[in-house]
Amino acid sequence: MRKVVAFLFISLDGVVEAPNVWQGDLDEDMVEDMTIQIALQNTAIMGRMTYLQWFQYWPTSDHEPFASFINQSPKYIVSTSLQTVEWGKWKNATLIQGNLSEQLGRLKQQPGKNIGVWGSPGLVQYLMQLDLLDELHLWLHPVLAGKGGRLFREGEALKRLKLASSKTTRTGILLLTYQFPRTLTGPALRVASSGGEKA
Repeated sequence: MRKVVAFLFISLDGVVEAPNVWQGDLDEDMVEDMTIQIALQNTAIMGRMTYLQWFQYWPTSDHEPFASFINQSPKYIVSTSLQTVEWGKWKNATLIQGNLSEQLGRLKQQPGKNIGVWGSPGLVQYLMQLDLLDELHLWLHPVLAGKGGRLFREGEALKRLKLASSKTTRTGILLLTYQFPRTLTGPALRVASSGGEKA
């Protein structure tokens, strides 16, 4: 089954909003990692705000390796307020409304590579709440952004993630990949069943 994989730039203080303000240039290790991840997917999903920003820029961009991927791949835009979506000369943008769990479930059952969620922190938060996200890739920058929307918010339910891989790039960016276990096993299960923290 295809996986739903999210990708976000994040600061040390948890900010994911407007990374262009604080992230700096991509180094060679980051470009290599992005190229590898792009090769593992052929579908993109995004929220309304990311779509409204991106569809004005990427259809005419030659900023590789991302331009070819995002322009040529089928794109699904999650929104309750948009009525239509488009993507330049490409006729491969589809609006998702209604039950996201059901529609995303059908996409995961279709043949193909992984489904990438690029940007769209609000959508990523929603997918995590619904347990629809399989992997979370965070490019952690050694910077304190000071302000801006954060990925992890106060009051969310406890979730236990597994660190699947980590790498430090030549400019000190941490490339972190986390997986979302669907069930608790072993010690975590015993803690939950004995009245401790519950996932």
